[in-house]
Amino acid sequence: MATSTTHPPLQFSIKPSTVSRSETFDPRFLNKKLTLTSAKFKSNHLKTSCALKRSNISSTSTPLMEKKYSPEPTIVDVDLGNRSYPIYIGSGLLNQPDLLQRHVHGKRVLVVTNTTVAPLYLDKVISALTYENSNVSVESVILPDGEKYKDMDTLMKVFDKAIESRFDRRSTFVALGGGVIGDMCGFAAAAYLRGVNFIQIPTTVMAQVDSSVGGKTGINHTLGKNLIGAFYQPQCVLIDTDTLNTLPDRELASGLGEVVKYGLIRDAEFFEWQEKNMEALLARDPNAMAYAIKRSCENKAEVVSLDEKEGGLRATLNLGHTFGHAIETGFGYGQWLHGEAVAAGTVMAVDMSYRLGWIDESIVKRTYNILEQAKLPTTPPEIMTVDMFKSYMAIDKKVADGLLRLILLKGPLGNCVFTGDYDRKALDETLRAFCKS
Repeated sequence: MATSTTHPPLQFSIKPSTVSRSETFDPRFLNKKLTLTSAKFKSNHLKTSCALKRSNISSTSTPLMEKKYSPEPTIVDVDLGNRSYPIYIGSGLLNQPDLLQRHVHGKRVLVVTNTTVAPLYLDKVISALTYENSNVSVESVILPDGEKYKDMDTLMKVFDKAIESRFDRRSTFVALGGGVIGDMCGFAAAAYLRGVNFIQIPTTVMAQVDSSVGGKTGINHTLGKNLIGAFYQPQCVLIDTDTLNTLPDRELASGLGEVVKYGLIRDAEFFEWQEKNMEALLARDPNAMAYAIKRSCENKAEVVSLDEKEGGLRATLNLGHTFGHAIETGFGYGQWLHGEAVAAGTVMAVDMSYRLGWIDESIVKRTYNILEQAKLPTTPPEIMTVDMFKSYMAIDKKVADGLLRLILLKGPLGNCVFTGDYDRKALDETLRAFCKS
């Protein structure tokens, strides 16, 4: 057994203090405002079948604002002192212009989006930003869609637009899209003039339940995923669940992989709820989807409030990501969606946890079954070899002093550790079990 005196395991079993524990969805709970307080001691949308959903959405007409009749959003607060911000969750939120306008600083707004999302929602967002607000000027930059464009060359298009349009420090950047757009827009906001305000409007399940919350921003490098970036918090996150109506099934499933993660690492009752409601989630049942998004955001917000910059607890949110990032890099960015790679990586992490004797076999089976039910991969692509995994994992962001630290399950469901103190034989056995060579 390898030991480490400098990197002891960090074990976590903190449970969300404000999360409802009912296994049966109660729609009344969505209208409750939730405030998470810190302890004293942190896209792709419809492409090939897009035309089927666009009949009632015009990219040229001005969308109607229905703020008088739209329901109040659920609010989850991310408590970071003077950098705290709300997550608004609900249907029709893009028809409530005051939600966006209250977080715009200055008179200039730059909306960053992509070629897929822009025809669907750009005009609606511009309308919300300018509704009865003639003092605000809005411009946009439309980037190519896909993980393979999450690079420095594409990021420069945002800077080019901001500089050419003479945006100043009181400007606001708005990220309209999935995780790639959110990461790039946030990084651009962090770097432009050494920091301007930005707002997240996530339009995929992946972004709504995970990447838009917590301030992680950045781009990929050819040698590894998300190696260049910054922690930079938004002014708010606005989750209009109606945007999921144009999301393809594959993207929907990809985001559900991150939902499963929360149940495995810290919220066992949420995991049990997912086992009973996965079919409803795949069918896009609005109540089930809203509940899953809300509860995921509660979990993410509490972790971020306690550990903003990933000193320990927040790292546990990366269950399966070390294996998953290796898959994305080795297989080629965009070949698999992020959630697909993480799903396979999660199965590998759970398998390794079992080989270490840290969890019961039933957790392995339940993890495999729920990811299969979500129509996600449970093994890496055949191209991945043991050597490829080891090569890419060696430059993972969680490596410290040459030691690869992993998030592994330990104990009953809902408990995990972030540690470099594990038997390397278990890692080798897992890699050999999942790779042909």
